[in-house]
Amino acid sequence: MKKKIIISAFSNLYTDQRIEKICNTLYENGYKVELIGNDWNGAEKMKRPYPFFRISLISRSLKTAYFEFNWKLYHHLKKNADTNSVLYANDLDALLPNYLISKKLNIPLIFDSHEIFSEMPAIQGKLSQKLWRYLEKKLVPKIKLMITASASYAEWFRRKYGVNPVVLQNAPEKISFKITIPQNKPQILLYQGAINPFRGIDKAIMAMHHLENVIFKIAGDGPRKKEYQELVIKENLQNKVQFLGKLHPEDLRKITLTADCGMSIEENGGESYFYSLPNKVLDCIQAQVPLIMSGLPEMKNIKNQFDVGELIADHQPESIAGAVRMVLDKGRNNYQPELKKAAEILCWENEEIKLINVVENALRS
Repeated sequence: MKKKIIISAFSNLYTDQRIEKICNTLYENGYKVELIGNDWNGAEKMKRPYPFFRISLISRSLKTAYFEFNWKLYHHLKKNADTNSVLYANDLDALLPNYLISKKLNIPLIFDSHEIFSEMPAIQGKLSQKLWRYLEKKLVPKIKLMITASASYAEWFRRKYGVNPVVLQNAPEKISFKITIPQNKPQILLYQGAINPFRGIDKAIMAMHHLENVIFKIAGDGPRKKEYQELVIKENLQNKVQFLGKLHPEDLRKITLTADCGMSIEENGGESYFYSLPNKVLDCIQAQVPLIMSGLPEMKNIKNQFDVGELIADHQPESIAGAVRMVLDKGRNNYQPELKKAAEILCWENEEIKLINVVENALRS
């Protein structure tokens, strides 16, 4: 009999593509999957072929929401986990209750670190960073089965804590239908993802002063959205910049396919950003859309392997505009051979094999 895998995350689950792919892979391979999230930032309706549960939070601040979630998650796991379970914790903010229950019941625990949580820009220099670093230092060296999202992250954890994570890139599934490249007039530059600091969005907005016959579409939501909308108005760029809002993954994929150039120009906002391989890079590659990227290690590595776009020289608006213009002048058609080659390798179908191996190791342990 296949064991029950209880997957938990501080997430409302609705738009979390990595967790959805992991659950689907395990479910399709015959495992009993139970997914636990929460209702922070809403609990939109969703259908899944496996049971899921959102922990209700009454906290009004994120700081207290973390404590409340961990407390309630511990009691939920205590009630639902048994000796026939495998626990799967997504990120540091769900690790402690999973660790405690795994020790209590002597059952396997898999830790999936989507990023370097303790080094995220949002908590840098705050008291909460000290708390997360303390928790990381106490727990991560004791983890036997760990996954992370990039080779650079894996090397960071190896250096810091002596662990050896399996790299499971958050690559999308292969797109099985024929891609028709639209002849956009004006051409479309697309940003997709959270509207957070250090994503280069404000610099890209300013770059629109230097680009003609280009529309910059921003798909996503986040804390900087209002500020960037005000910047667009201040710079009188309303006819060149569009905010599409937060989209369901399926709708976002359709938008990505229409773009002439994608963008992933993250800035060095700390080690979590510096060593990341942003989802949007892999999403654009799978949609066979060339993109501009910053020269951070993982993106530079992609560019060295496959000619899927251009690296920006720096984050000056003129440099960003120059890189966009290079991609658009070369044209999406000319990048297709390299994009197709990259899409065959950087896909979920290759990544999920590693996931199954980790789970099988958990069961053997």
